[in-house]
Amino acid sequence: MKSGIFVGLNKGFIVQKPTSGKKRVRPAYRKGRLGKRTKQVREIVREMAGSSHYERRITEMLKVGTGASGKKALKIAKKRLGTMRRAKAKRNELETLMQAMKHVTEHKDDKEHKTHKKEDKKP
Repeated sequence: MKSGIFVGLNKGFIVQKPTSGKKRVRPAYRKGRLGKRTKQVREIVREMAGSSHYERRITEMLKVGTGASGKKALKIAKKRLGTMRRAKAKRNELETLMQAMKHVTEHKDDKEHKTHKKEDKKP
């Protein structure tokens, strides 16, 4: 509580607080966030262009699955990208990409397996 006096614990001019409870969000606070359109464009470019040479090398190392190969992959990514933070992000991105590819191939195999069973039952 302001007292209207310019000295003391409750010093200051008495003002009425704003009635609208929520503050306006400035556009600058969104800076750096990934938008829907940008995400889609990057996915399409990734799909069409494929992965770069060092990314393929890293994925091969990650397929091995040992701790040493994971560390070596991180080292290669760091050398190419410049910082450890970017290298870790790239490694995680490639790991999730590999998991997604694995999931798609497993799902595809399941569908083929089911169609073969149906064909066997017909005769």
